[in-house]
Amino acid sequence: MPNIKSAEKRVKVIKVKTLRNKMQRNALKSQLKKADAAIQTGAQDKDMQVRLAMKKIDQACAKGILHKNTAARRKSALARKAAN
Repeated sequence: MPNIKSAEKRVKVIKVKTLRNKMQRNALKSQLKKADAAIQTGAQDKDMQVRLAMKKIDQACAKGILHKNTAARRKSALARKAAN
């Protein structure tokens, strides 16, 4: 446990940021699963689900949750799956 007041604040701030990042990652994973399921079943809203998943990937990249190359790789893989 930190003894210094600023260190105590950093612990609190890090806890909040960790929670926010975890929520973003979970939302991203959920949307990717929805897009994958839509692609597998050939649903009519497949294009919309893929577009929403790509948007989530871009948002995660902008917030620093994903590296830009990782985001590009995931978007590319998603586009390839959707095209087939």
